[in-house]
Amino acid sequence: MAKISFFPVAAAPTLAEIAEWTGAKLGDDADAERVVRDVAPLDDAGTDDLSFFDNTRYLDAFRSTGAGAVFVAPRYATQAPKGCAILVTPQPYHAMAKTMARLYPQANKPRSAFGETGVSPAAFVHSAARLEPGVIVDPGAVIGPGAEVGAGALIGSNAVVGPGVRIGRDSVVGPQATIAFALIGDRVIIHPGVHIGQDGFGFAMGPRGHLKVPQIGRVIIQDDVEIGAGTTIDRGANRDTIIGEGTKIDNLVQIAHNVVIGRHCVLAAQVGISGSTAIGDFAALGGQAGLTGHIHVGAGAQIAAQSGIMRDLPPGTTWGGSPAVPMRQWLRQVATLRKMTAHEPSAD
Repeated sequence: MAKISFFPVAAAPTLAEIAEWTGAKLGDDADAERVVRDVAPLDDAGTDDLSFFDNTRYLDAFRSTGAGAVFVAPRYATQAPKGCAILVTPQPYHAMAKTMARLYPQANKPRSAFGETGVSPAAFVHSAARLEPGVIVDPGAVIGPGAEVGAGALIGSNAVVGPGVRIGRDSVVGPQATIAFALIGDRVIIHPGVHIGQDGFGFAMGPRGHLKVPQIGRVIIQDDVEIGAGTTIDRGANRDTIIGEGTKIDNLVQIAHNVVIGRHCVLAAQVGISGSTAIGDFAALGGQAGLTGHIHVGAGAQIAAQSGIMRDLPPGTTWGGSPAVPMRQWLRQVATLRKMTAHEPSAD
């Protein structure tokens, strides 16, 4: 069966051109005029393919790869197989990302699923909404009164942009996403099924029932944020929920009301952050980590997958476990528990 590709290759660069794009240094034996026609994993690459080696788990695959060229860090440059050109760089993965952006420009961000170049006749844009030039609105999308959408933005099929919402320039709202009570910056990518600005989970508990607390805040999403499919971001209760510039959020993340996330943070899938928690710049949260409310995670802190965070975390520290403790302590706990529960070998 012929390979079906949804992203056509836009260029066939030489190794010299790739080196110029990325700042990588060509190996002494490399042919600078050799042409790269595609990219592939180390274990599946052919002589016309470019690959990269950035994880020692794949050292054997690197040593035996059939790739025509590989990005590699200096310490492993001598271990490339014969016939494989090397592009030496301290950051092979970054170099590969830069190259792929050139080869596959259509994969950089979502595009109109219907090839629209303007507002589809099957979309509904309220007469009081304002769209700058170059906005694309796919069939079934709804843009409410007073909403403003910046130049070059894309509103996907069946997405709903609520009244008064602001969406910045060159941003993307994926199919079936809903946005209300929110201000969205420039170059923000919102993947399908994201829900932004709905009520936070606010109730005044009582012995005779629970009284709903009106949620009157907003959601502020700064420039260059990316939000994965199915993520939910609640609006603030009496202040704003804020996502800082450059932060990257995976699929199926829950961010509660009044949460403040700093700049360039990374949140992996199924993270849950309770209300009024603050996370400092460049923090990283592993998949399924859960954070209780009203705590502060310091800048640069790292949280292991499935950790339960119940207290403030100092900047630059690494935590794991539930309830979470400093990483080394958690690893010692795991090792001790393993020893305590190990069974003696059977005499039989």
